Amino acid sequence: MINYDELKKKYERLGIEVPKREMIKTPEQIEGIREAGRINSLVLDEVAKYIKPGISTQDIDDIVARKTKELGAICAPLNYEGFPKSVCTSVNDAVCHGIPNEKQILRDGDIINVDCTTIYNGYYGDASRMFLIGNVSKEAQDLVRVTKEALELAVKEIKPYSRLRDIGFIIEGYCKRHGYSVVHEVGGHGCGVDFHEDPFIYHYGKKNTGMVLFPGMTFTIEPMVNMGKRGIFLDSSNDWTIYTDDGSLSAQWEYHLLMTEDGLEILSK
Repeated sequence: MINYDELKKKYERLGIEVPKREMIKTPEQIEGIREAGRINSLVLDEVAKYIKPGISTQDIDDIVARKTKELGAICAPLNYEGFPKSVCTSVNDAVCHGIPNEKQILRDGDIINVDCTTIYNGYYGDASRMFLIGNVSKEAQDLVRVTKEALELAVKEIKPYSRLRDIGFIIEGYCKRHGYSVVHEVGGHGCGVDFHEDPFIYHYGKKNTGMVLFPGMTFTIEPMVNMGKRGIFLDSSNDWTIYTDDGSLSAQWEYHLLMTEDGLEILSK
């Protein structure tokens, strides 16, 4: 365990923001969160077995609900602030928070993000994956690949005592070099004891700025990357689903992470 009080004094003397004490998880909490992350990954593995052209996004919701129950866990999105389903399914130009629907059928060439959050023994695991449905264009494949590469580059480079905005600096820089734009309005978040905790994780930013990251923090990195411009809008018909302004494709990958003394440990992906 870190000496929180000493570290707090050290960085405050330098004028650098430090995480609140409650952002640093105890060993017991970390073990609970790690197990929730493992269960969450198993649910996404189950989706991967069945996702294909011809199934509906409601079918995906049913798979998630069934597997989560089988594993003795709870679907965190269901009824969260009024969200009506067990998982988010965001297809093509949907950036995030797509609502499963029996009338939305996956077709050859679609790309879809499945965002799954699991509660197990009171702890949370949270991750999302992109799936390519059937024969997908090279342009769409490239977008999905680069988005994942940007996330994995941040996971590799961010170390204990890095600064929070370094995450976004790495991700946006990588995506821009490939001709894509990163959504600014939605980001990652602390996660583990609750669904959404502090800090907010930006996917853009200036290097060497923001809060210092201490070992014991658990959070998600989940960049949303658009093929076109970064502008988005909220679907007024459901007040949940966010789409690209220009109708371009959007991709997202999300990993749930633990900061250790050695770097970031992936808890769920």
